[in-house]
Amino acid sequence: MITGWARPFFFLGDQCLVLLADLGSMGIFLLSTLTGLFRPPFRGRELLRQMRFIGAGSLAVIFFTALTSGMVLGLQGHHTLNKFSAEGMLGSAVALTLVMELGPILTALMVAGRAGSAICAEIGIMRISEQIDALECMAIDPFRYLISPKLLAAILTVPLLTAIFDVVGIYGGYLAGVKLMGANSGAYFNSMMVSVTNHEIRLGIIKSFVFALLIVWISAGRGYFVHRIRGAGFGAESVSKVTTQAVVLSSIAVLIFDYLLTAVLL
Repeated sequence: MITGWARPFFFLGDQCLVLLADLGSMGIFLLSTLTGLFRPPFRGRELLRQMRFIGAGSLAVIFFTALTSGMVLGLQGHHTLNKFSAEGMLGSAVALTLVMELGPILTALMVAGRAGSAICAEIGIMRISEQIDALECMAIDPFRYLISPKLLAAILTVPLLTAIFDVVGIYGGYLAGVKLMGANSGAYFNSMMVSVTNHEIRLGIIKSFVFALLIVWISAGRGYFVHRIRGAGFGAESVSKVTTQAVVLSSIAVLIFDYLLTAVLL
């Protein structure tokens, strides 16, 4: 029997065991998904469908987020640089901020909110309705059949969405800084071309690849293990809870890995 003074230690130990079991399950889940990428038969049509859903379906939200973010950067950058008589560096400030940080991060957060939540809900519903169990009974690998096409589609499309975000954001900064605030157009693009090198572009691309993997891994994993998550409830309630959890965890993971990748690769 557990006495009163020992209950906090029991609770802490129990939570640590749950966390370790969850991390182990998610690690095996990721390994099985990556292995499924290289096992035939390959589902080319499903891959294209997922690319359309994750990539083309996110273009509208990416476009408007990039445009408004770039315009805000143009306004604030011009206001700040004007204090130091350095308006000519506006293009450099906007481009570097977008390419290295805001582009990959905001793209990943938008994809996590839109596509990640849908992936988690889809897999979660398939789990509670025993569709995944039916696939296993028919000797069909659910990782290769369901998860791997989503992961590959995200890895292919999220970097492209990030590139679109960067271009649209730079043009939004041009609209706000040059057209509205009167900064010099030539200085805007010249400072951008001088300051943005292959290293900064490479850093943004690497981040977008890692963020894409994290989003699908966490979102699909939460849905796949919805029946094991403690406190999630049953049925539709459990799917709604793990979907919210997936978006939150994906966003936190993106922010944490953004710092780690910047610290290592910068």
